[in-house]
Amino acid sequence: MDDSPRYRPLYRQVYDFLVKQIAEGDWRPGEMLPSEQALAAKLRVSQGTVRKALDTLATDKLIERRQGKGTYVVEQTQELSLFRFFRLASPGGQRAIPTSAAEIVKRRVAKPADIQQLHLDPGAPILEIRRTRLIEGRPVCWERIVIPLKMFPNLDRHHPMPNALYALYQREYGVNIASADEELSADLARGEDVRRIGVSAGAPILQISRIAVALNGSRAEWRVSRCDTRTFIYSVQLS
Repeated sequence: MDDSPRYRPLYRQVYDFLVKQIAEGDWRPGEMLPSEQALAAKLRVSQGTVRKALDTLATDKLIERRQGKGTYVVEQTQELSLFRFFRLASPGGQRAIPTSAAEIVKRRVAKPADIQQLHLDPGAPILEIRRTRLIEGRPVCWERIVIPLKMFPNLDRHHPMPNALYALYQREYGVNIASADEELSADLARGEDVRRIGVSAGAPILQISRIAVALNGSRAEWRVSRCDTRTFIYSVQLS
């Protein structure tokens, strides 16, 4: 570790090392990390530096501390994944848990937009998933999800797909989704919006374009959600 001014702060170097270990599968989901003392000795830094790096990992929801038991790599359960990344809520902020229906899964070659969004090579094989999302049995949005098959070979053997895909990515492929970059825009409903979520053609629609980024920095998924917000809103907490 080098903490000279031309490098990142020392605790960030420790953070980057720990993220790399998790991303490469040296510590699996649900596995306990070595103690602060052991990590400090291994990396030849102070225990305080390790603690600061672990605090940042916990804030980023990559690890969890269990009182009296130790520090563990976060395991992406369906419930945790949905709570973290599904942002539709009732007015007032009560988060909603969706279910899925009307799923279509197909393999195809990446189109120019897929290549741009996921940084793929021309001609790369991808998997496209289209599905409707329901809350309390009512369709509120539908998703088009594009996934690089090189990163997730034979993902389409899981049919129907699980409600929370990020838990599947982690469990089956060791790909941990660390962050998601979203862009929101307003649009008007058209063909598939009308068929899937029952809005009138020309009705206002909220479109959410999300790039899911893995721990190693790779773009793992491009998801476009088109939502009817007459009853539900997009809710996010800032801190």
